[in-house]
Amino acid sequence: MHFHGYLWVGDKAVFDKESVRRPPPSVEPVATSPPDVVERYREAVAEWRVTEVPPLETAYWLVKSAGLIRGTWEHPKEAAGWLGERLGEYAQRFASDSDRETPRLAQKVCNAANTLGWGGDVAVGFYLGRPLFLSLAVVPCSPNRGAPGRGCPAG
Repeated sequence: MHFHGYLWVGDKAVFDKESVRRPPPSVEPVATSPPDVVERYREAVAEWRVTEVPPLETAYWLVKSAGLIRGTWEHPKEAAGWLGERLGEYAQRFASDSDRETPRLAQKVCNAANTLGWGGDVAVGFYLGRPLFLSLAVVPCSPNRGAPGRGCPAG
């Protein structure tokens, strides 16, 4: 098992738009499908794998483009360390004073290392001052507990 890290900063309104965060349906629309359903399907097929907007389910990162991976690590503590570095990088921009507190951030990194250690996904998000939002994720790969049948985007 190894771990991939993902980072996205963008407009919270985009993050909240469920349609860009959901993979394409497994069944193609038919000729009699409503136009909005057909359009959503086309949009999802064209954009899903390449959009940097975080997926609804953290494990879905594994079906996106390998180009979105921000780092890969063999050990949970290394992956959690990357998460901690990113939190430190962005902490001064967090909209909430309490989210910036060093002990709170250190606890998130510790919790992430523990979760990754048993093969769980880690995802955290913070407002950076509206409308911007930061999303960070670390996803175990080969296998992923939540999606054991998914391959690894990097290989």
